[in-house]
Amino acid sequence: MSTFAARTALDAIDHRPTVIALHCSGSSGRQWQSLGEALGDRFALVAPELYGCGTRDQWNGERAFTLAEEAATAVAVIDAERAPVHLVGHSQGGAVALRVACMRPTRIASLSLYEPTAFHVLKHMGEDGVAALAEIRELAADIDRGVASGAYRAAAQRFVDYWNGDGSFVALKPQVQADMVRYAPKSGLDFRASIDERTPLAALRRLRIPTLLLRGEHGPMSTAAIVRKLLPVMRSVVACDVADAGHMGPLTHAAAVNGAIMRHIAANEPRLDARETPVRAAA
Repeated sequence: MSTFAARTALDAIDHRPTVIALHCSGSSGRQWQSLGEALGDRFALVAPELYGCGTRDQWNGERAFTLAEEAATAVAVIDAERAPVHLVGHSQGGAVALRVACMRPTRIASLSLYEPTAFHVLKHMGEDGVAALAEIRELAADIDRGVASGAYRAAAQRFVDYWNGDGSFVALKPQVQADMVRYAPKSGLDFRASIDERTPLAALRRLRIPTLLLRGEHGPMSTAAIVRKLLPVMRSVVACDVADAGHMGPLTHAAAVNGAIMRHIAANEPRLDARETPVRAAA
């Protein structure tokens, strides 16, 4: 997978449109390998890793952690590009992508979000938002208690099972379980940053970025509510429901998700002739 360091080393010779893809909590840039294959050689894929994930170090703790801090890497990639980039995000990566879009609104050619965990949006909803936010606060509190007591494995299991269903954690390969245990302390920072994010809905409403909102048919109540709220708020937006998928659709239903993302990117890339739209994405 491309990384920020590898991509910037090619800036002088690589003039392909750039796609920045931000992974979900506890995952890594490798999550987007199949998307990179779908994009083919007509795009340059950059898949930065979030703090505490993959090979990325944990947050340094020098100041309060925010979505803006997490967004800084993607913003640096955007600032190094001459042309607008296409931005993709899943779950926490989707929440970060929204923050990036607000920080560089004129530099994003398209935005594709799969069930973004922008929990702050729930504060602007009615009873559905209150219930969904209460569910997330309870989840975050359970994980914080596990981390505070040193029960990282229990915290990781609670996290994974919420997003994937009961029994999902024990079904993971040992190395993946270990990766999620390592990520557990960072999860509390992610929840807090997304819940406490101060970007107003008015800022999202002002965005004129062509946006694709994807949701899984069996996704959790919290992200389903967020997508429902974003649909009427954002200006240029289309929705796509992924049949039979849950919150981890970009991994479990990669062909369908990547196909929708690829078509959205191709439709909003002026340098790509419509006749050249990669067909692999629709597989």
